[in-house]
Amino acid sequence: MGDIGLDVVAFLVLAGLAAGFVDAVVGGGGLIQLPALLLGLPNAAPVHVLATNKLAGICGTTVSSATYYRRVRPDPRTFLPLMALSFVGSALGAVAATHIPRSLFEPIVLVALIVVGTYVLFKPRLGEATVLRFTGRRHTLAAMGTGLTVGFYDGALGPGTGSFFVFTLVGLLGYNFLEASAKARLANWATNFAALCVFVPQGAVLWGIGLAMGAANLVGGYLGARVAVSRGARFVRVFFIIVVSGFVVRLGGQVLGLW
Repeated sequence: MGDIGLDVVAFLVLAGLAAGFVDAVVGGGGLIQLPALLLGLPNAAPVHVLATNKLAGICGTTVSSATYYRRVRPDPRTFLPLMALSFVGSALGAVAATHIPRSLFEPIVLVALIVVGTYVLFKPRLGEATVLRFTGRRHTLAAMGTGLTVGFYDGALGPGTGSFFVFTLVGLLGYNFLEASAKARLANWATNFAALCVFVPQGAVLWGIGLAMGAANLVGGYLGARVAVSRGARFVRVFFIIVVSGFVVRLGGQVLGLW
């Protein structure tokens, strides 16, 4: 851990636990974990923060993906092409990450979250039941397009990726929130793995911090996935709205300079 104090380590581990739980239920754990890393490691280069965040995140998505797969049994005809294109998109995004101006980061995520949250809030029946909007090849192509687009965002920036996966799978493809969360976890695992394939050879990962946060993220991911599966799609929808609202307030205040 180097010169990092135990108080900072404890803070980062708690952030990893909370992020794992939130990520497993509706996605968006990176909006907890990444700011925590920025606060706890103020002297770390952005690429080290992003890479360490990916290492911690993949621990949680591994266990939550396995839990969802066992209990929800998502259709491999959708999640396999979704994962494949998510991997490709994330790898491309990770390569492009060093060329994206940091000043655009919070405003882009804030606008996207406001649009997503407002749409879900005023569509109360959205995601209650699975009503697929496409069939056959069109459905597969829509899933692949989702994976490539959201995957690129995750590799390049990251925070909110799980929520964007969930929203797109509900709003565009027509899944209920629980099924969308299951597929989102699998896709998010692929994006984290792809980004690490780019970051690890660069020596960008801070392994001590990343593994400590990853262990906590794993516990949070397991608990979150079990709660989501047992409570069903309605619980996930409500949790989604609460989490997105919290992210909007936090990022909005940051963009406006309130904190």
